[in-house]
Amino acid sequence: MMPVSLPSSPLLSPLPDLMLEPLVRAGLLEDLGCGGDLTTDALAVPGRMAHAALVARQEGVIAGLSLARLAFTLLDPSVRFAVERPDGSAVAPGTRIARISGPAAAVLGGERVALNFLSHLSGIATATAGIVRAVADTRARVCCTRKTLPGLRAIQKYAVRAGGGSNHRFRLDDAIMIKDNHIALAGGDVGRALAAARARAGHLVSIELEVDTLDQLDAALRVGGADAYLLDNMAPAQLRRAVAMVDGRALTEASGGITPDTAPAIAATGVDILSVGWLTHTVRALDIGLDDDPGAA
Repeated sequence: MMPVSLPSSPLLSPLPDLMLEPLVRAGLLEDLGCGGDLTTDALAVPGRMAHAALVARQEGVIAGLSLARLAFTLLDPSVRFAVERPDGSAVAPGTRIARISGPAAAVLGGERVALNFLSHLSGIATATAGIVRAVADTRARVCCTRKTLPGLRAIQKYAVRAGGGSNHRFRLDDAIMIKDNHIALAGGDVGRALAAARARAGHLVSIELEVDTLDQLDAALRVGGADAYLLDNMAPAQLRRAVAMVDGRALTEASGGITPDTAPAIAATGVDILSVGWLTHTVRALDIGLDDDPGAA
């Protein structure tokens, strides 16, 4: 396979340790239990140092190194963690990602938590990069959704950014998004739903309306008031027509069944955003291992 090639993307800003520490601390507490690492405690000579490296087993894009670092340094602050391929980097099998040196109890005790976070988030970044690469010749941005694991939304969305993607809203209070169930609350009247939303929205709050058919979109456009339209499960021909109907008056977002194979045709319709929920809720972890690294001594 050819090495992953990422398109240019905005500078990736790391998440602060203040946000990440509770997640890593919870993972360590879950793994160490009440008795600690019985295996390492039984076999390691007190004070024994360990030198290891995080190594990619397959091609992909890296995300989650700050969490991996914390998995070791929360156990012992003296652990040295030297990054060689930062988040957002494309790696091939055998690529050394980071070197770790420190007390064996900390290095081996934090191994699984570090790999769990790093492999999962790198899997998200890798999957995102695949979609981004598939639509690189269009103007469409690849976006994740709120279909994230509870408690892990911030880091999963960070991983999407590491793969060159963008984020949808983080929480229900970020924006107003009117879907079919909300329209039902308004008596099935799209105009009433939009009017109520616009009356309640603050001046910085965006409104997005989900539509399933071109007739719904036409009715919404006649009322106006939406900043974006979510075009749900539409075929490329419908999407192309919808983009023409909106005619630049709002953002257009396609969703439903988007894969690396279908993404190019969907993006070619002229939509602004491809919304892909499976990037965070059904993704395969990237295979990364912790290997002995005598050269780090």
